[in-house]
Amino acid sequence: MPNLLFSILADLSDGRFHSGEALAKKYNISRVSVWNAVSEAEKIGVDIFSVRGKGYKLTQPITLMDEKIIKKAIGENASWFNVEVLDIVDSTNTLMMQKAATGYPHASCLVANIQTAGKGRRGRRWESALGQNLTFSFLWRFTQGAAMLSGLSLVIGIALIRAFQKVGLNQALLKWPNDVLIFHENIHKKLAGILIELQGDMEGQSIAVIGIGINLDLSKKQKDKIDQPAIDIKSCVKDKIEPNELLALIIKELAIALSDFETKGFVTIKEEWKKYHAFQDKIIALTKGDGQIIHGRVSDISDDGAIVISNEKGEQTFSSGEVSIMKERLGQ
Repeated sequence: MPNLLFSILADLSDGRFHSGEALAKKYNISRVSVWNAVSEAEKIGVDIFSVRGKGYKLTQPITLMDEKIIKKAIGENASWFNVEVLDIVDSTNTLMMQKAATGYPHASCLVANIQTAGKGRRGRRWESALGQNLTFSFLWRFTQGAAMLSGLSLVIGIALIRAFQKVGLNQALLKWPNDVLIFHENIHKKLAGILIELQGDMEGQSIAVIGIGINLDLSKKQKDKIDQPAIDIKSCVKDKIEPNELLALIIKELAIALSDFETKGFVTIKEEWKKYHAFQDKIIALTKGDGQIIHGRVSDISDDGAIVISNEKGEQTFSSGEVSIMKERLGQ
């Protein structure tokens, strides 16, 4: 059924009506089988209109991910990367972590058309929907141990910024340690998120599974599911962005940034990162893992990617935590 379902979804991706009769004839199946496939789609959160006499259509045109298009867009270095497109998966990060343990190739990318249980930071859920989000995981094998990978999530943020700029999205900002934001309607809205999971020794070789979710074209229904202000690429650029080509750009930028990080560390892109830091010199609240909240002004980012907060206790450095901006108070 999944193969039939995604074949039908590919037909419906143009956003037009397709009759059940025509779909049944194309796949040499009964109209009941078509109806069953449509019912399966609705179970995984894909809204399909059904109108008697017209047939079926998606709520909006979509672009499905396609391995051949991604590889072609990567260009002459495509053979360096292993790219696998999944119709549907619970979490690309969960699957990639499993594959990583069984020798899955270095520089691999798993991208899903539908992710039913995407993972965000701190146990949160990453909401995604067919054609509305780009969700994928990228595997990178490091010769250094996990202890040497401080600042990795910030490096990924810079790779995303560079890729976005190449498609004309120049207003993206970074939130420490792993979100991409757009300042819109006087608030910061989330465009993309990063989740990194590590395998291996603290001192020996290690593997990073880098999960990335990007909002492409969010419906109102999808925005309502997200527990914070969100924005999509469609709202930020004039030209239509082809998701497969965007992913190819990101893969190339990830490889460049990760190779540089492995040999030179975070410090070489520290100033570049600070240039896009949404909360630089702003008053913030940082919530630590134990629930303690630290208030102060962001004064710097350390050479290994930690955030430096200045308050009445002086300068304090934190390598993890959840940051939220506060309104500037007079005299601070």
